[in-house]
Amino acid sequence: MYPADLKYTKDHEWIRTSADTADVGITDYAQQQLGDVVFVELPQVGRVLAQGEVFGTIESVKAVSELFSPVAGEIVAVNDALTSAPEQVNSDPHAAWIIRVRPTTPADLDSLLDADAYTQHVG
Repeated sequence: MYPADLKYTKDHEWIRTSADTADVGITDYAQQQLGDVVFVELPQVGRVLAQGEVFGTIESVKAVSELFSPVAGEIVAVNDALTSAPEQVNSDPHAAWIIRVRPTTPADLDSLLDADAYTQHVG
């Protein structure tokens, strides 16, 4: 259910690393808990985040939730498509990235959950 190529936080974000950047989004579990997503607050490109720092919010018909960075790093891109089509988070949560970061502390990844551990966490 949860892709093995991703790492996960206990706050229900996922991260997919490639070369020197990483995409961050919310998990299928998170989008199910939220319901229909109607708005995603995107941060500024260039912002530097600490691991666990709030970088935005996601709003659904049920609630507003904060988004937390799984790793320390600089935001190098945001998924502008979510501004006009936030429902992408519901239709394909593990493909609908929210931010792309350049991690500054690769060891942060070691503190995240793999797919099996995340499945147990939400189990």
